[in-house]
Amino acid sequence: MDIEFRDSLAADAPRLVARLVEQGKLPDDLPRATKEGAEASRFTGKTGQVFETFVEQGDTVQRLALVGMGKKKGSEHHAALERAGSALTAKFLTSGEKTLAIDVAASGLDADETAAMLMGARLRAWRWDEYRTKLKDEQKRSLKTVIVAGAPDGTEAKWEDAAAVAKGVEFTRELVAEPANVIYPQSFVERCQKRFEGTGAEIQVLDEDEMRTLGMGALLGVGQGSRRDSKLLVIKWTGGKSADKPTVFVGKGVTFDTGGISIKPAAGMEDMKWDMGGAGAVAGAMLALASRKAKANVVGVCGLVENMPDGNAQRPGDVVKTMSGQTVEVINTDAEGRLVLGDAMTWAQREFKPERLIDLATLTGAMLVALGHEHAGLFSNDDKLADSLTAAGKTSGDKVWRMPLGPAYDKLIDSPIADMKNVGGRWAGSITAAQYLQRFVEKGVNWAHLDIAGMAWADKPGATWDKGATGYGVRLLDQFIRDTAEG
Repeated sequence: MDIEFRDSLAADAPRLVARLVEQGKLPDDLPRATKEGAEASRFTGKTGQVFETFVEQGDTVQRLALVGMGKKKGSEHHAALERAGSALTAKFLTSGEKTLAIDVAASGLDADETAAMLMGARLRAWRWDEYRTKLKDEQKRSLKTVIVAGAPDGTEAKWEDAAAVAKGVEFTRELVAEPANVIYPQSFVERCQKRFEGTGAEIQVLDEDEMRTLGMGALLGVGQGSRRDSKLLVIKWTGGKSADKPTVFVGKGVTFDTGGISIKPAAGMEDMKWDMGGAGAVAGAMLALASRKAKANVVGVCGLVENMPDGNAQRPGDVVKTMSGQTVEVINTDAEGRLVLGDAMTWAQREFKPERLIDLATLTGAMLVALGHEHAGLFSNDDKLADSLTAAGKTSGDKVWRMPLGPAYDKLIDSPIADMKNVGGRWAGSITAAQYLQRFVEKGVNWAHLDIAGMAWADKPGATWDKGATGYGVRLLDQFIRDTAEG
């Protein structure tokens, strides 16, 4: 979606014009019919409420929309503004209107508030129609441009920064939305290579031979049943001081997960195209950071595999040796994400000696049972890191909830024939998965694990997304870098 800035609403303003309204404060300068119509429709300016009418302006008829932004106070104010912008584009995305003008001057927004409103408008306008060839006219997206009229000084700079983050969210959504016959390890790499051209980020790719030489037996074991070669994608952004240790993000990138030999039930298996949501979030976050030229050193590592039940696939009971030297008894081949992450984390720590290590993965169904679709699970060996991520989640809207770790849970993944097994039984499934990953955290490294299984995909529209890929994780990681590495 294109965003244009103008000093004021000119005579050639588009037919569709919107104003934001504070809750309980209908503007006095509205035409009488508009004001009474809004009151009769019980429009009060609550967050996301939209009232639409038509008014005569000289020889023309204007389509006027009022959108509620809630009460202009409190910590939730910016989130409410995002929802207001989101409500506008959701309402008019397929309305037949090509252009929407937002009268910011009449709405009384400052630069930060305007940028927040535009972020919601742009994110909610994203829709993946790549393969929909028979949409009726009334179903097709018509809205292409938002004109921002009368924004205060500094708004364009604020929006340029926010737009870089929106670009990252949209890229994550694109990767997650694509089907597995389009996005697989090699094509994931190629799409990132293309998207990062000109950003200043450095791309590195490890192939199977290189990973085999490094001893990544767990990661390669997951992909050995697929005809698609596994890859390790590395995206490096060096925007900070040369002496500063980098923050490293590691993403699970299982581009399709059948469960392998421990095959999943057929019903719902199509959803497993988004089992690379952690890698998608890392790629999107790195694009956001590179696009806004973040003053920090950050590395994104994506372990990319496809988990298939071929005759060469890994079997339950197999023992694999990880890059760390530890051995794993593979009890269930559908607990594959942790096998990928363990090797990717080991390589990332030894290669970059990070200040902080954060992994993201659509890792366990147990996480949905615990937290539903409201929070990602947060596990960490460091309270300060956990607190920083929690705060970044509240600010960005990508919420997290801290879960426990402890030696008592660790016992559940001990194996009688190897150093560990990859599942711990029925109970505390998300915790035992995190305990497994903790065994690959090297001494002195502050680490956090984000289980985003309930957040990468949505079956119904949310605050700033339609049904489908949400782009979760990009804004969280970007805000975390702002707060810790740049702050």
